[in-house]
Amino acid sequence: MISWLPVLIMFLIAVGFALASLGVSYLLSPKNPTTEKLAPYECGIFPEEEPSQRFPVKFYMVAMLYIVFDIEIIFLLAWATRFNQLGWYGILVISIFTFFVLETLYYVWKKDVLDWNIPRRKRYHESKTEEKVG
Repeated sequence: MISWLPVLIMFLIAVGFALASLGVSYLLSPKNPTTEKLAPYECGIFPEEEPSQRFPVKFYMVAMLYIVFDIEIIFLLAWATRFNQLGWYGILVISIFTFFVLETLYYVWKKDVLDWNIPRRKRYHESKTEEKVG
């Protein structure tokens, strides 16, 4: 337990600093909200619609794809640092992993997830028409 004492002290200092920063910020901040200050503001553009509108799912899909490919890069970097030690087994495992990630990219490409120009309803109706014809 005594070996963990410096870690515990550092953790308590970090939590105390964070709480103190939040408290001082709250106490010193001006408390005069106006409609301009409460309005949502994003990327330098004032909103044209109510913020209660749904957020397009396409953004979440791209974010999840980013995470998938980011994790692949992490695994590839870890594999590359131990390439000589892993041998053929490491090549086999990373090849299978890369195959599945590239298969995911192919699936996403065929489903037009990355195409921002096609409206979702149009895409849905086109796929239903192709199913009836084919």
